[in-house]
Amino acid sequence: MTGSATLVRSLLQATLLDELWLMVFPVVLGSGKRLFAEGEARLSLKLAAAQTFSTGVQSLTYTPADA
Repeated sequence: MTGSATLVRSLLQATLLDELWLMVFPVVLGSGKRLFAEGEARLSLKLAAAQTFSTGVQSLTYTPADA
């Protein structure tokens, strides 16, 4: 699923996601919506895969650390 930070947070808190795919773009905006809000429970993840494109964009795949 793409574009729903609220739904992703809910699924992560309920431990219903097997993988978390993040795309990191090399741009500094100075503001925006946070994926992980302050005060939320910590979730341990491990990096399962990473790819860097010629544009500098990174595709990162994380899985729960206890899986």
